[in-house]
Amino acid sequence: MDRAPLLLLLSLWALTGTVSQQASGSCPERLLGDERRRTCPRPCKDDQDCGSKRQCLCDGQCGLSCVAPGRTCPWPLPQSETSDARLLSPTHSFSALLEVRCKPGFMLPSGLDATIRRCQGDRQWSGDEPICTESPPAEPATTAAAATAAQACPLPPEVTDTFSIEGDAAAGTSIRYSCLSGADIVGSSENFCQENRTWQYPHPICKKVYCQPPSEVEQGYVVAVQKTEYEVGFDIHYLCKKNFLLDGPQKITCMSNGSWSAAPPHCRARCLIPAERSRVVIGGAKRWPFDVTDAMVPHGENVTFFCKHPWKHCSFGAAQSCFDGKLQPPACYLEPTWLQYKLFPHRLVSEIDACESGDEE
Repeated sequence: MDRAPLLLLLSLWALTGTVSQQASGSCPERLLGDERRRTCPRPCKDDQDCGSKRQCLCDGQCGLSCVAPGRTCPWPLPQSETSDARLLSPTHSFSALLEVRCKPGFMLPSGLDATIRRCQGDRQWSGDEPICTESPPAEPATTAAAATAAQACPLPPEVTDTFSIEGDAAAGTSIRYSCLSGADIVGSSENFCQENRTWQYPHPICKKVYCQPPSEVEQGYVVAVQKTEYEVGFDIHYLCKKNFLLDGPQKITCMSNGSWSAAPPHCRARCLIPAERSRVVIGGAKRWPFDVTDAMVPHGENVTFFCKHPWKHCSFGAAQSCFDGKLQPPACYLEPTWLQYKLFPHRLVSEIDACESGDEE
């Protein structure tokens, strides 16, 4: 029986559970030994420990760390002859999930055909680089094995697809059932294979598993039929209200263990550009804030402000990221006065020459 899909779902559940731990107020302690990371960001207890450019976020097993939410991990990844990579999240920014799946005929050292990686605070995908190797050829059944199978009680697919079986079902022996979904068994958890190759008792069944309604999303909508409980395989979709950006999965699925495939997403607010009389750089273009719609940028957008060199007549850029309605100007930025803007527009810091390489502070 192929258990790879089940193990993959459990891996995804474990990863997304780690990402959502900060929302519940908990986060693993900092750990470097088994993580194979270059470094962990600075530890913190709340946003005040991190300054204006970073937030106190749950960074996997590094624990609560000072992370720039807008930072991204490498994407797209180099092409591989043995595997394919695809994003499971809308972007490749912090906490995004990436699936690496081996091509047919290849497998990971773990025996699975896919693994899940997460974008960490050090701008690297979690875990080692997956290496898919050729699957070993299936060994033909031996004569002894064929003879044993002929003396065993049959186990139909609906049983092997539902239960993990402990025992070999040979005549004169017993087996034990356990539900693959983790649900309770209805019926006998043990059975005996009789000499005539029939089972002593009828096969049991697994108690049906349901998922509880997920939490609502502030400034968002749940696109699904409202129920008190949802069947395994049921999908729930999320949409955000106008001017809000979806941060997280657009769809979650009820899994066979009674939990959802991911935590609900967030609907992130736009940020007001904290500048009026100075140009800024948005999306690679130098613009006046009043020329931007509503003078606002979406969640995750980078805005570069212009700062004056302490003792030279030149400017350098300092970027800040919009995170859920919060965008703070860098400490080096000074808003021009009304007189400076009206009487000396060409002397504004955003309009003077840029500093040469190596002169930036």
